[in-house]
Amino acid sequence: MKIFDVVVIGGGPAGLNAAMYAVRKELSVAIITTDIGGQMLLTNDIENYLGFSSISGFELSEKMESHVKNYSIEFITAQVLKIEKKENFIAYLDDETVIEGKTCIITSGKRSRLLDIPGEAQFTGRGVSYCATCDGPFYRNKTVAIVGGGDSAVQAAIELATISPKVYLLVRSRIRAQEILVKRMSEYKNIQVMIGYTPEEIKGDKKVNSVIIKNKENGQLQSLEIEGIFVEAGGIPNVGFVPENLIRNNLGEIVTDKNSATNIPGLFAAGDVTNNKYKQVIIAAGEGAAAALSAHDYLLMSGK
Repeated sequence: MKIFDVVVIGGGPAGLNAAMYAVRKELSVAIITTDIGGQMLLTNDIENYLGFSSISGFELSEKMESHVKNYSIEFITAQVLKIEKKENFIAYLDDETVIEGKTCIITSGKRSRLLDIPGEAQFTGRGVSYCATCDGPFYRNKTVAIVGGGDSAVQAAIELATISPKVYLLVRSRIRAQEILVKRMSEYKNIQVMIGYTPEEIKGDKKVNSVIIKNKENGQLQSLEIEGIFVEAGGIPNVGFVPENLIRNNLGEIVTDKNSATNIPGLFAAGDVTNNKYKQVIIAAGEGAAAALSAHDYLLMSGK
């Protein structure tokens, strides 16, 4: 069985850039992923990636893939079921194959916490968004709703309130955001906080035009006329396959140091799967590069 210098798990911007940086250091690289692009594919338009004034998530993903495939990287289309640390790292895949690497970089990202209601999948990218920072500017002068009660939801409400005439914040139970954010949000009169409401159905024609919400206390339904709905209910790190002794925080995110290293020697992580604060395409790509350079240094120092 071939032993790779670096095994990258995940095909988003962090994984693709990690693979490219590693192979440019003359390392043998395999990248294991079920898709290319990750959560970029959920973003209709990206306007904050340096070098492109506007590009769709799908198109940016294609460009990244095309670039990376200029290098001698082995792409393996599979899902990782389990990683073990023995002398090297052993990845067990869902097609019953086994991949071995001297180092491993986890870039498996997060999956958005879905509402799982009618209309959500139908209108994803057409009024339903999972990233207010990415897609917010496209809703200038439009009425929007945000689902969630944490920091990301309140921050999204503040950002959108500067460009939208009306912002509904739908909170299931209570606001859990930092007090400073809640105080700042209270300064915007165009934000209507609706505590005790849950979205039940998203409606529209070609794009979203309304959301049906339910009052949890009395069960009453009502319709809000909106042109966009942002799901900021948190993300779930894709870490079901990682070693049990890998340190993670209370959100399940992999804890890394400034060099993208984990508590397990030779195991690195980058992008949205980590505890790094900002979840952005360009930041994930940069973290992937850093992880690859750290893996290269580890191999040099360990003599592997």
